[in-house]
Amino acid sequence: MNLAVNNQSLLLALGLVVIALAIGWKEKLGIDRDMIIGVIRAVVQLFVVGYLLKYVFRVDHIWLTTILILIIIFNAGYNAKQRSNGIPRALPISIGAILISTGVTLGVLMLAGAIKFIPSQMIPISGMIASNSMVAIGLCYRNLNAQFKQERQAVLEKLALGADLKDASKEIVRDSIKTGMQPTIDSAKTVGIVSLPGMMSGLIFAGVDPVRAIKYQIMVTFMLMSATSIGSVLACYWAYRGFYNDRKQLLI
Repeated sequence: MNLAVNNQSLLLALGLVVIALAIGWKEKLGIDRDMIIGVIRAVVQLFVVGYLLKYVFRVDHIWLTTILILIIIFNAGYNAKQRSNGIPRALPISIGAILISTGVTLGVLMLAGAIKFIPSQMIPISGMIASNSMVAIGLCYRNLNAQFKQERQAVLEKLALGADLKDASKEIVRDSIKTGMQPTIDSAKTVGIVSLPGMMSGLIFAGVDPVRAIKYQIMVTFMLMSATSIGSVLACYWAYRGFYNDRKQLLI
């Protein structure tokens, strides 16, 4: 099956963005500027990445592939940190959690023979894993901030009764981990019934046998579940102590 996406096709598809802009303008949502900037940035970034990947795939060098994976992880960690709302050491925590979750998941996939250390496989898979960990960690940060504010009195009472920081924060940390993992769990429940995810759809579009495409999607579901769980656990357990000072007093 040959798909022809040419410049004319892209221009016609741009009409869909115009529809979204018209809706935003009519409803006075105030997102017109952000939408235009987002579309322009997406087009520029994707073209830049496309030509870069074309070069990287052709060179096929282990160090260049590794550097690009680390750049992906750093950017994911930086974006997760942006959602921390002032949590101390959020940047190293985010980068560390995403690095470990991505590394462990990629390592298992390579040991299982599901993927090889070549740029055409490692870079896209790393991007999928890191981006999902980033979203999960961002949700964890938001929930930690909200829960420590809402449960402040309960935490103070536990500390007053002699609980250590881990025991006083246990329920908040668990709830935050659950919040970070929930979107991936919900997605796993509906995959194939409500949605046909990107990798599976792309393979089917490319003419791959649907059963084979399903196997790849199952692998993706497993790896994303692993990445978000590892990233959420590490980020929450590393971050919750930032809500206390050296004297074990709650800062919020």
